[in-house]
Amino acid sequence: MAFISMQGISLAFIGVPLFDGVNLTVERGEKVGLVGRNGSGKSTLLRLIEGSVKPDSGAVSVQKGVRSAYLSQEVPHELPGTVFDVVASGSREYVDLITRNPSPSATLPHEGTPPLHEELDRIHNNLDVEGVWYKREQVSKSLSQLGVDAGRAFNSLSAGLKRQVLLTRALVGEPDILLLDEPTNHMDIDSIRELEQMMVRFTGALIFVTHDRMFLQRIATRIVDIDRGRLFDQTCDYETFLVRRIANREAEETKNALFDRKLQQEEHWVRGGIKARGTRNEGRVRELEKMREMRSARRDRPGTVKMEAHEAERSGTLVAKADDIGFNFGDTQVISKFSTTILKGDRIGILGPNGSGKTTLLRLLLGMLSPVTGTIRRGTNLQISYSDQLLEQLDENKTVIENVGDGN
Repeated sequence: MAFISMQGISLAFIGVPLFDGVNLTVERGEKVGLVGRNGSGKSTLLRLIEGSVKPDSGAVSVQKGVRSAYLSQEVPHELPGTVFDVVASGSREYVDLITRNPSPSATLPHEGTPPLHEELDRIHNNLDVEGVWYKREQVSKSLSQLGVDAGRAFNSLSAGLKRQVLLTRALVGEPDILLLDEPTNHMDIDSIRELEQMMVRFTGALIFVTHDRMFLQRIATRIVDIDRGRLFDQTCDYETFLVRRIANREAEETKNALFDRKLQQEEHWVRGGIKARGTRNEGRVRELEKMREMRSARRDRPGTVKMEAHEAERSGTLVAKADDIGFNFGDTQVISKFSTTILKGDRIGILGPNGSGKTTLLRLLLGMLSPVTGTIRRGTNLQISYSDQLLEQLDENKTVIENVGDGN
């Protein structure tokens, strides 16, 4: 039996099916990159395998005894507990062991029970036998490699560090199947390189979604393209896949053009030809009806979205000027004595490790945060468009048009 098997999967949320009777099998050792347009169903396919989404028809099966871990695309705004708690929750064995073995303070001896040292010896011996210390050491080792304080509150981390902690949680349970949805989102360059090395060494089945083409090229041994409800499967690297996809699309366009020309000829015949002949060719009419059904069922490739940026009211040359600014979160200094001048026309990339203060600097320059020391002066007549990494400015209760329209 295959590691993962999807047979005859169909799923539709509203109207056009997201998946239309698709099949997919994945074996141990394969590294499958899912590609496709936004909204084509990449994340949904991961959730079908993970089990949180059920198909309308068809079956998804995973080999018995196989362990899987799933990393969602979304970074949670809030997750209770420390970094250690979050990572440890990824090890089902550790959670089960802790549940069966409460902390020593919960079982301290009372009057009439054996002495304290005997009871503690018994508890520690049970923990050794059950393997609690070993599992805890596994979690601690994973966190030491990550370089994040295990006792720090998860909610206090930057989006990039949260992402790394969640990835560590997915890996600590030593899964056989790893499902990753945009794993490189919010990560700094060094973290992405470390992730690449881990994924190259991973011996289980890896299925992932990413818009990072370099990551896709370096990791994937197989590409599955989700296009109009179907899966196009290629066992190759990403660059080879791109060449093959161009050839396949050209062949599809040629085939469709020939079909449409034939359909047009038959439509012309049925309108004028029958009357001219005086007798009806029933077989040809039935064939035309089939062609009409085929054309109606065909899903053409969507076009390209055209976006136009309207020029704002003319502003001055200065965008922002920072003089010796400093900022801290509690006792942690994030920015110290930083100065810069940003002028109209500048295109600036901000680099740094996760948690170093990149997003904080942006928010300071935008006026969303105020510096603890120093000053920031912004130019006149500025019209600012800001897209934050967690998409907090989007209103989920509004339509797409309403959200886009609010940006003017």
